[in-house]
Amino acid sequence: MHRRAFLTTAATLAAAGCFTRPNPLAESGRIMTVRGPIDPAVMGRTLTHEHLFSIFGLDPAEPFRYDRPVVRDAVLPHLQAVHALGVHTIVDATAAYFGRDAVLLKQLSEASGLHLITNTGYYGAANDRYVPGHAFEDSIDGLAARWMREWTSGIAGTGIRPGFIKLGVDRGPLSAIDRKLVQAGARVHRRTGLTLAVHTGDSVEAARQQLDLLRSEGVDASAWIWVHAHSVATTDPLLEAADAGAWISLDGYRPDRTPLFLERLGAFRAAGLLGRVLLSHDGNTYPRNGSAEPRPFTALFTDLLPALLEHGFAPAEIDRLTIENPARAFTVQVRTTD
Repeated sequence: MHRRAFLTTAATLAAAGCFTRPNPLAESGRIMTVRGPIDPAVMGRTLTHEHLFSIFGLDPAEPFRYDRPVVRDAVLPHLQAVHALGVHTIVDATAAYFGRDAVLLKQLSEASGLHLITNTGYYGAANDRYVPGHAFEDSIDGLAARWMREWTSGIAGTGIRPGFIKLGVDRGPLSAIDRKLVQAGARVHRRTGLTLAVHTGDSVEAARQQLDLLRSEGVDASAWIWVHAHSVATTDPLLEAADAGAWISLDGYRPDRTPLFLERLGAFRAAGLLGRVLLSHDGNTYPRNGSAEPRPFTALFTDLLPALLEHGFAPAEIDRLTIENPARAFTVQVRTTD
């Protein structure tokens, strides 16, 4: 290669963040938290889809300017309450332009003693309200390069790195922008090993199309989480996806949904697929900048897990759902079909 061509190529790669860390896969086998990488063995009991704070319903902003001391004071008691119930880790699903604040998450992690995990990626549900304009103009690789920079350099110059890729898609057939988001996420996964957690809800069609897209990008189903899968009308599509290797996130738990969750978990258990399920509340302890009532993170432990024991689930099965599965799902590991 001529020197001028080499320098041009090098400049392009540097702009994409490729030279920031010599090896984007250096954290393989670890869990990336806002305070740095940890061994999966110390992740402990985990809530896999929560929002410590968000601006859903407000106009998109990146970054959103929280009054951080006010938010810390409001959120910390909720974290202390769930920590007292044996939780060690919370996966925060608030995406960029949706109210993500990596610095505030790190402060709350240090104050509570909990491991907290943040994300890269864009939320394409809600009719694309939280998708920034550049995402429509970027190529797939250009969009992936933006998310790669957060992985290699940290979010917005903070040095705080994401632990997974959070995406969202709308119901029905995937739109052009939703396809682009998923394809860009797949390419980031192949370079980093970060798991894709995609807000998909009850759209079986969108779920199947995503799995097809991942396969076309050479990414295995085990790199993908079907977020809000509890809202699907029947269990069969969920069992089908789990059997293909996907993670099924039953993350909208409320006490009045105990019968639904018992039925779903019983079906997974009967099919021998309990090892593909994740549990959480999709709670939000400081929603809409404090303008709505908080949804805390405790009911799963005070209501659902005791109900599971009463219905014959063994303690080891509960540990699988709340300790072993989250560690496997969020370990940084490239999972390809190659």
